[in-house]
Amino acid sequence: MLMKRVVGFGLPLLGIILLSVAIRPEINASQADDIAIDQDDLAGVVTSTKGPEAGVWVIAETYDLPTGFRKIVVTDEHGRYLVPDLPSATYDVWVRGYGLIDSPKVQTEQGQILNLRAVVAPDAQAAAEYYPANYWFSLLEMPPASEFPGTGRSGNGIPTLMKTQAQYVGNVKGACNSCHQMGTKATREFPESLGRFPDSLAAWDRRVKSGQQGGGMASAFARLGPHRKAFADWTDRIERGEVPAAPPRPQGVERAVVISQWDWSHDQAFVHDLVSTDKRNPTLNSYGPVYSVNRHHNPDVNSLDPLKHTAETTITVPVRDLSTPFSTAQTMPASSPYWDEELVWSNRANVHNPMLDDQNRLWSTATVRPPENPDFCREGSAHPSAQHFPLNQSRRHLAMYDPDTQEVEVFGTCFNTHHLFFSEDANDTLWFSTLSDVLGWFDTKAWDATGDIAKSQGWMPFVLDLNGNGKLDEYVEPGDPVDPTKDQRIRGVGTGGMANYGVMPSPVDDAIWISAAATPGMILRIDPGSNPPFTSLAEVYEPPLPGHTTRGIDVDRSGVVWAALNSGHLASFDRRKCKVLNGPTATGKHCPEGWTLYQTPGPNFKGVSDSGSADFHYYNWVDQFDTFGLGPDTPIANGTLSDALLAFRPDDGEFVVLRVPYPMGFYTRGLDGRIDDPSAGWKGKGLWATYSSMAPWHYEGGKGQGSKAVHFQLRPDPLAK
Repeated sequence: MLMKRVVGFGLPLLGIILLSVAIRPEINASQADDIAIDQDDLAGVVTSTKGPEAGVWVIAETYDLPTGFRKIVVTDEHGRYLVPDLPSATYDVWVRGYGLIDSPKVQTEQGQILNLRAVVAPDAQAAAEYYPANYWFSLLEMPPASEFPGTGRSGNGIPTLMKTQAQYVGNVKGACNSCHQMGTKATREFPESLGRFPDSLAAWDRRVKSGQQGGGMASAFARLGPHRKAFADWTDRIERGEVPAAPPRPQGVERAVVISQWDWSHDQAFVHDLVSTDKRNPTLNSYGPVYSVNRHHNPDVNSLDPLKHTAETTITVPVRDLSTPFSTAQTMPASSPYWDEELVWSNRANVHNPMLDDQNRLWSTATVRPPENPDFCREGSAHPSAQHFPLNQSRRHLAMYDPDTQEVEVFGTCFNTHHLFFSEDANDTLWFSTLSDVLGWFDTKAWDATGDIAKSQGWMPFVLDLNGNGKLDEYVEPGDPVDPTKDQRIRGVGTGGMANYGVMPSPVDDAIWISAAATPGMILRIDPGSNPPFTSLAEVYEPPLPGHTTRGIDVDRSGVVWAALNSGHLASFDRRKCKVLNGPTATGKHCPEGWTLYQTPGPNFKGVSDSGSADFHYYNWVDQFDTFGLGPDTPIANGTLSDALLAFRPDDGEFVVLRVPYPMGFYTRGLDGRIDDPSAGWKGKGLWATYSSMAPWHYEGGKGQGSKAVHFQLRPDPLAK
């Protein structure tokens, strides 16, 4: 079988279509003389052969500034647009929208009235080229619920470890989309360089072996057994012309969104996530640098100055010992169709999840030494946490960059680190998820005062108060028979793949919340008590079906927990509604009344009848202090497959889709919100996110495209300047 050629994200058929369209629309104020603009604005009316085009995007792009820059707005109900506050440069301007193909690019400068002519798509296939990845991915057909539990190769072909359809869906979504979007043009077509294969299943078996991540991809694909042919069927149907239903155009408040975008990395850099301020006080670091980390390619920190439009990578996180293992494989099962035999990632530091403190110091999890722990972490140590639960290894640790000294300090923690957040306590304590059996903490005030690495850190296991007496007692180990007189320890990673993944301190009490990224998934509440770890107790709560596979987690100012679920839901959990909190029945399923599930926008998979969507929600965040403009305590899920942030309005139960239409492939893992000037209205605040795919060569444009920093702002209406 000869595989189709992927030509970046260029649409070859458009060349013929655009020959019949005027290259430069006339600049004519007569159609837009009711739009007031300043000298740094750009405005006009978008029309097509169908008349004014409402809810489409106008994109202004320039490479005249120190780094590539774009501003994107949406037209109002009359097709009018206004791009505000453009820095001085020459811009390419064009129209993109659902039901259209891209209009010809027009060169202009700011301060102009520029009417634009949109181009109606000639057919459904041409229109669908601009749809987000989740719409394409939804065409993948899942086995019906009646086929579960799987009976293996000698039965229905579904692996026996797949007990429910939900578990199967969670595995498919998580195994693939944790690294990149499924449904992009790069994934729904085969690169020509893969070669010739007898059928699409053979091509898929080869594709997933590609590059340095090929071992993990191939293993995940093999777990699907014979049912991996669903992927071959998916791409075959698309090749024959099948397209998804069209997404809705932006509506209502979605048309008032202004997106600013800066280039800040290259096409081999895996930019993981970013930070702009201290979440506890989002006015800190106002108009200051925005930071992101390169996870695998190199141990660099990217910084963006949004006022000067400059992007730099001048901060490098070191390791103490060059025997520290590489963060990703230095071999590959098969060559990359993009990079051939080149090893694009050779980083030991594995920097992850940056956070700013109240001194503008940048903290991040990072590998700084080999995994073997020093003696004070191990059994026999006088360290309180080691006495309670000794640890022999930790594979990622902690680093801190001080902008005043421009130096990086590294800290060898006894516990593994993954995500981290500051609590609102007097010690500026950092709390860590660990992908292991403990919750870790680092007392930054103690470190500043003493410089003692042992005294500044601690950790605790997860112990349920199963005897219900309100205190930590002797406990049985995971898997041991329950003893009604004792408590029970549960694992951070154990049966069912439960992983101690997301972490968030509560702003209303001393509790720390953890998400366990598995199916069905759980969230854990840990009360450290007065003398952790000797007073620390945990509670565990499992989401009710059809919700499953918890990933992200955050807490609003009233203590309600919000969690992104891999089932295509945003979930809230209010512990105050629970009838039972501990005791012998408090093992996870005891408080369905505390949960509320909200289905996220977009289609679901073929063959899945439960509510939910095909979107993948890498994480979520709560806008506690109204840094965007939809109100305080607005929960926001990452629409990681839908090129969007999904802001939820609890008052009316509706989602506001903050879509990034260009370049396609907006894959975001984390987000942040900052208030630069509280007196400047909408112009003084906004959300920050970044393109965070592990494979930036999947973005629209292909090789040559790197990550972008994205700033979302919400103005009063689509023509506000």
